[in-house]
Amino acid sequence: MNAEIITIGDELLIGQVVDTNSAWMAEQLNLIGIRVVQITSISDQRKHILTTLKEASSRADIILISGGLGPTRDDITKTTLCEYFNTKPVFNQDAYENIVRLFGSRGFVITPLNCAQAEVPESCTPLLNVNGTAPGMWFEKDGIIYVSMPGVPFEMKGLMTTHVLPRLSKLSSTGIVHRTILTQGVGESFLAAKIEDWETALPDYIKLAYLPQPGIVRLRLTASGPDRTLLEKEINERVTKLYGLIPEYIFGEGDETLEMVVSKLLKAHGFTLATAESCTGGYIAHLITSIPGSSAFFKGSVVAYANEIKEHLLGVTPDTLARYGAVSQETVFEMAAGIIRHLKVDCAVAVSGIAGPDGGTPDKQVGTTWISVLSPKGAETKMFTFGEHRGRNIRRAALAALDMLRKQLSI
Repeated sequence: MNAEIITIGDELLIGQVVDTNSAWMAEQLNLIGIRVVQITSISDQRKHILTTLKEASSRADIILISGGLGPTRDDITKTTLCEYFNTKPVFNQDAYENIVRLFGSRGFVITPLNCAQAEVPESCTPLLNVNGTAPGMWFEKDGIIYVSMPGVPFEMKGLMTTHVLPRLSKLSSTGIVHRTILTQGVGESFLAAKIEDWETALPDYIKLAYLPQPGIVRLRLTASGPDRTLLEKEINERVTKLYGLIPEYIFGEGDETLEMVVSKLLKAHGFTLATAESCTGGYIAHLITSIPGSSAFFKGSVVAYANEIKEHLLGVTPDTLARYGAVSQETVFEMAAGIIRHLKVDCAVAVSGIAGPDGGTPDKQVGTTWISVLSPKGAETKMFTFGEHRGRNIRRAALAALDMLRKQLSI
């Protein structure tokens, strides 16, 4: 079965609000074997809504609509749907009682506009929205399913989870299985060359997608067919072979992040960590402390941007800075050793580099970054050459540092 997603709202088209609804809905539909063929964002205009619905009906078996169900005049989706389905609005007692419950729990007074939220097109099946005042609406016309939901993500997800996905899953006969492998430390083209033979051997019903972002390349395998159990078995076998080909680059799967993986390893070993950061400006510490429970192992960080901070707080010697410079193997090693000494931790990550766009020299171009990782498992200092974009360099340096620590802790 094919689906189309339509999001309605002028705020989406002027960039005032980012459309996260479509991505979430598409992901959920894929998980139950429904393929999304198109995603469309349109304005709050009657003509656009009617035209888009008609066009979508020629492409899809299921049309999911979000947005335009509020109580104010600019929300015209419900009245336009009445026109499209040649029906009229009628009062729905369940929807009204839900509004009374919501407003009563919050101490609000119900206005005539709020009462109007209890009206739904006569030809639809109302879907109770316990998180808001606008009910969802399920229509069926000429063999096509239309579902209209509020644009508020919290309310839309509630309706999808409680009503829409359970109903749609009963209609889908196709199984779709996804598995995403996460890699770090290798570019997309180099990765493709390394796994070329493995990729070529994939059967037609398993597709591979490369999803690159700064510092990470995700490999998403998607299998589709009538037997989900067989698909899972086949994908698992293929992934096992992939692990054998590029074990040094794979750090996790699915929604895992490097900071999550590193945090688990630190907890498992009972090690503590601190960071000494120059060009990353505390970004590594930010990633680590974004993990719940990181206070159990993360002790602190020194952002040693200036040389005098490297000297006075981390103990980098003036001679080292004079002879080798701030961006050097010797300096980052002394930064790592200094943070271990002063904060009394087991592990340290130190970074110094030229983030850009200025500051490069013929000997040390923009993007040159030195990273040192010290732990009870070993010590490693390594140079990287990233690129000319400051933000991307900071992100890549932080991920490279975390991956170096991950590899040490995995020994």
